[in-house]
Amino acid sequence: MTTQEVKHKLATILSGDVKGYSRLLAKDQEGTIRTLNAHKGVMANLIQQCQGKVIDAPGDNVHAEFPSVMDAVQCAVEIQKELKNRNDELPEPRRMEFRFGINLGEVSEKEGKVFGDGLNVAARIQLLADAGGICLSGTVYEQIKDKLEFRYEYIGKQTVKNILEPVRVYQILLDAQAASLVSRWKRAGLNYWKRVHPAIKIILAVAALINAANIYWQLYTKPSPTSVEITSKERVALQLPDKPSIAVLPFTNMSNDPTQEFFSDGLTEEIINGLSKVPKIFVIARNSSFAYKGKPIDIKQAGREMGVQYVMEGSVRREGNQLRITAQLIDATTGRHVFSERYDRELKDIFTTQDEITIKVLTALQVALKEGEYARFKSRGVSNVEAYFKLLEAWDVFQQVNKESNARVRRLAEEALTLEPVSSKAYAIIGMTYFWDYWLDPSKPPDESIDTGIRMAKKAIAFDRGNSYAHGVLGMLYVNKGEYDRAVQESEIAASLDPGALTNLGSTLMHACRFTEAISVLQKALRYNPVRPHSSCLMNLANSYSQIEQYDQAVYYYKELLQKQPDHFFAHLGLANTYSKMGRMEDARKEAAEVLRINPKFSLERFATRVRFKNPMYKERYL
Repeated sequence: MTTQEVKHKLATILSGDVKGYSRLLAKDQEGTIRTLNAHKGVMANLIQQCQGKVIDAPGDNVHAEFPSVMDAVQCAVEIQKELKNRNDELPEPRRMEFRFGINLGEVSEKEGKVFGDGLNVAARIQLLADAGGICLSGTVYEQIKDKLEFRYEYIGKQTVKNILEPVRVYQILLDAQAASLVSRWKRAGLNYWKRVHPAIKIILAVAALINAANIYWQLYTKPSPTSVEITSKERVALQLPDKPSIAVLPFTNMSNDPTQEFFSDGLTEEIINGLSKVPKIFVIARNSSFAYKGKPIDIKQAGREMGVQYVMEGSVRREGNQLRITAQLIDATTGRHVFSERYDRELKDIFTTQDEITIKVLTALQVALKEGEYARFKSRGVSNVEAYFKLLEAWDVFQQVNKESNARVRRLAEEALTLEPVSSKAYAIIGMTYFWDYWLDPSKPPDESIDTGIRMAKKAIAFDRGNSYAHGVLGMLYVNKGEYDRAVQESEIAASLDPGALTNLGSTLMHACRFTEAISVLQKALRYNPVRPHSSCLMNLANSYSQIEQYDQAVYYYKELLQKQPDHFFAHLGLANTYSKMGRMEDARKEAAEVLRINPKFSLERFATRVRFKNPMYKERYL
């Protein structure tokens, strides 16, 4: 054979075979061959209709070449739909399911025969597909991800025989079920299923079958919190800190436009952020302050519930470019008004006005700022008013925590960057969107999301080293990358700049398997958030107690979280695991049922690939 006789080309190759073909042959050879030929006839017709051609079809295999990636993918989907319809008409023992792999790569052709890496990769990734499923190489996915109305799941990099670099592989989610839970465990080659207690294994398997037709629920979407009741009057008052203490309640939006709510919330948060940068005062974190939003407030009671001496409240009215802000500071121990001020300003003066209000509070509390503290106090990561409004809106959307809102947040932050290219706050928010990509968007390679997020967070810090949020984001991204010491280092910087970042520090300490330290930090974080603790604070407290085998404490904090958010997926999952370790199998079964009620298609395999602990032993115990 001479090189002139061989034609080299770039081609889209579809490769398929029958899942469990040998088993079908052993049961009914004649019927299996008859079904196979009928299915092959269907495939040949559809391949031709999609401008493709069958290049080989030995045994139960089929290989086809297409002029375009889109033609190949659409054809594979149509084939699977048609074969499913035909299988539904057959007795169950004769049903035959194909699995497909599609790759775009270089092949060679001689005398009508096609061979080479492009075909080999397609044949290899076909083996990763579920029965009735379709897997794509990374080269195919990049061509179609924004062009075809399908959903995709990234299932990792796969080593392919005789191919130097691992191949990125995606699965098309043809319907809500996507892929069976057990087959995905087997495909990943994981043994986590074996480690699940038999009682829980049975209920998971049964419930998975019962719920197979339910709507696909994205595993890492944050559950929507239920309404939180303010602590009762009977609750014992917290001891006042040994320094001036304050809670800033959400400013009321007095504008005619209810969509301006994000502006009044943003003003409140900026005042909280500014005060939190001053180490000489104790400031209640946002979550607990905002627990009072939209509720009638007894200032003295609120002060007792949050354990602070002073409470600030106010209102905002925006009419075009004009602002009217009222702010009053009240001594919650006596009900005395310390001051009440009104600020009539133009919109362009919003930063100056925020600083005026904050300095007024510091003066009333008799707190003097040193020169270095004043510079950090005034830093907010954005100086352009239009960019600031973009970021306020982005932060408001961020609270939804889902794939669509995450994409919108990134767009808003990128728009803010076009207005202010050196905005540390914008870069930090963009970095956080890549953190959420890791959890919310299985179609994106997780390593790429993490690396991009780290670059964005580092840019934010380069523009403002005092940006606590950016350091916190970088810490969380390092956890996902498995660089635990760096994660703790960044989180410690964040917490030193803003006590509101203590929850972040406690979480990174937990992932670094420093559980006793994590518990100490998270308990301190609870004091800054006494009314509505952040869910991750309670969750990671429970996880840490469970890891050091203080199971009663773990159960207490899991239940505390579930009282506030009854459908918190990870709390039910952790509680099931903890009950199992305690030997309380009936309780474990109930929690396992709750896990599958909330997420009928929970994938332990995918969850296991995302869980991060520095010591693998603790990862096994967590799962």
